[in-house]
Amino acid sequence: MATRTQPEQQAPPVQRLRVRYAKRGRARFTSHRDFGRAFERALRRAGVPMAYSSGFSPHPRIAYANASPTGAASEAEYLEIGLSATCDPAKVRDALDAALPPGLDVVEVVPATPGALADLLTGSLWALDLAGVPEPVLDAAVARFLAADEVQVQRMTKNGLRHFDARAAVVTLVPAAGEEPVGPPAVGSRRLLVTLEHTVPAVRPDDVLAALVALAPEAAPTAPAVLTRLRQGVLDRGTGLVVEP
Repeated sequence: MATRTQPEQQAPPVQRLRVRYAKRGRARFTSHRDFGRAFERALRRAGVPMAYSSGFSPHPRIAYANASPTGAASEAEYLEIGLSATCDPAKVRDALDAALPPGLDVVEVVPATPGALADLLTGSLWALDLAGVPEPVLDAAVARFLAADEVQVQRMTKNGLRHFDARAAVVTLVPAAGEEPVGPPAVGSRRLLVTLEHTVPAVRPDDVLAALVALAPEAAPTAPAVLTRLRQGVLDRGTGLVVEP
């Protein structure tokens, strides 16, 4: 029997960079898989010297973490890349941003810190823009939700229909009171800000909306809600603040 030749071992990365990117406009409907393909094409077009994994099918060293749901916009998505040569992070940012499609925007590239990226992403701040819900109705629904010890919701996953508590992951839920980086909500819409702890199973902003409507059906928006992740990082559960990694 012929002995299978062992694949060549790849050198470890000489530099790791953390990339913060945004999904804006129609690009919010880009799935995580579609973004991954677009990002790998952008790396090639930008000439970024990627390090590769070892094995029979080497892959560029890209570490993704906690991608937003398809259909949600975001100002704070993160990934890390391993390079085979040292590069200026600012130049990598400019080259990648130019190579990606409109709406998939590279906001920042910085040297990665030691440790796993996922360990630094323990919470997110989301904006929920809800159309056609009167302010008193929305305020009452929020108060009912916050007063509850548990609010069960269900969502179809790749493993089937799953039931879980949406209340436990919500650290804060308040009406928006000031300027946000995504601009004001559309006319006739009201914006809620929700801070979510990253739990298992993950509670998403649309789960929170489903819980609100389950408690107060009159709070159902008259059009699909616009969901935007404003910030993602280390969550302080005591203050409700999310600090960028």
